[in-house]
Amino acid sequence: MANKKGFKFNIIKNDPLDGHKGTNIGSISLDNVAPVFIDVLNKEAFIDIGGMHARAEVEKGVKWINDKETVEGDEAKPYWLCWVTTERSEQGPYYAGLTACYLLVNKSIRRGYKSMPEHVNMMDKSMKHHIVIDQIGEENKAILKAFLQEHNPEMWANSKDELHQAFD
Repeated sequence: MANKKGFKFNIIKNDPLDGHKGTNIGSISLDNVAPVFIDVLNKEAFIDIGGMHARAEVEKGVKWINDKETVEGDEAKPYWLCWVTTERSEQGPYYAGLTACYLLVNKSIRRGYKSMPEHVNMMDKSMKHHIVIDQIGEENKAILKAFLQEHNPEMWANSKDELHQAFD
């Protein structure tokens, strides 16, 4: 088996504020959230950790606008940004939350379309262990399922039935 390069899902369970009653109580950690992009045209999924701050390779050099029609065209590429949250249980690590939001990127005109409120809300839902992927369609679900299974078979096996059923 070849060594996997790049970002691995980070499983944390040590609370850096454990026992601390002062500053930053109630702050959230993004350490167990990863952005998985589905390239709709190339039918592939990949992690780009830059997506945590809208700096993924597909997002670089693009000005985000709210007008989807301006971005559409021959050079426009659709993506689904999937927020994958991981946790650890007694059985081991698992995929706990999974949501997806749409983006359309047209590098030729340096413009992209996405709904920032949707992206923030979907990340929040994933962190709260919600599964929201019905909107991505069956073909993209199959791409995402294969990616998650291959990326870490143990995490896939340990995931709850709700996640597995979302792909059926």
